[in-house]
Amino acid sequence: MTDPLSEVVGLLQPSARFSKSVLGAGAWHVQRAAGGEPFYCAVLEGGCRISLDGGTPITLEPGDFVLVPSAHSPAVSSLQAASPSQEYAHRALGNGEFRIGDQHGPTDMRMLVGHCSFGSPDAALLVSLLPRYVLIRGDPRLAVLAKLVGDETRAERPARDMVLMRLLEVLLIEALRSTAVAAASPGIVQGLADARLAMAIRAMHEKPEHPWTVIDLAREAALSRSTFFERFSRIVGAAPMEYLLTWRMARARQLLSAGDMSVSQVAESVGYRSASTFSVAFSRHVGMPPSSYRREPQKEELPTEPESSF
Repeated sequence: MTDPLSEVVGLLQPSARFSKSVLGAGAWHVQRAAGGEPFYCAVLEGGCRISLDGGTPITLEPGDFVLVPSAHSPAVSSLQAASPSQEYAHRALGNGEFRIGDQHGPTDMRMLVGHCSFGSPDAALLVSLLPRYVLIRGDPRLAVLAKLVGDETRAERPARDMVLMRLLEVLLIEALRSTAVAAASPGIVQGLADARLAMAIRAMHEKPEHPWTVIDLAREAALSRSTFFERFSRIVGAAPMEYLLTWRMARARQLLSAGDMSVSQVAESVGYRSASTFSVAFSRHVGMPPSSYRREPQKEELPTEPESSF
């Protein structure tokens, strides 16, 4: 049986950029100017507050884990009141460990922080299928996985990149599927947690070439057309045909990048009866025709490691 969540995470091609252990003491505040990169943190000791995209701060306690598939200016601060406008001392202790806030005496917070990247040229499309953020409380498995990623990031062992990619895939899937039993923002995870909608989502992933209609998908979910449309849009965060189009474009870009199929074959494999109709749809979503996309080298710009502890 097709597993849509595994397919989405696999296509994202996650890789680790920076992974750190952060110790905190006293009052401190850090805001990172992240431009949509994946971010996660796991609190091991003490506590802190995290604010995403300027939203209401969330208090984190030991055992809590946060994953943000696309982070924009995440802010992390101590439980003790701290001024966002003030600069707080931070110091690299070596071996991927940083200290923030009071530089003397015992620390009162320890957490793991990781920044990832998605190698897929269609990461933005795929991330739109995921929840805006994931918050999981009291699951020690995620902290263990985060520590394994950090250890492997700092090691220089054979097959390091492959091991990191697999570890990150496991970390992401474990975090995302944990939200199936918790409150989460709309996305594929919540859709798969709904037994009726899951049938329709799996059908779209298993047969993207099928000429699906809303009525066909409602039948897969054993719901009326109107009930299915409203329920899918509310829980997944996108209308059924919008979701299907997003998935088809993601598959098309993957197939074009592989270079094993002609444009007409790719068009047929993702549900278009003619190459011209596919080219129009692809150009509208990607910004270039499929023939040009195939010739365009897919480059990933790797940033230098930031000086901040976050």
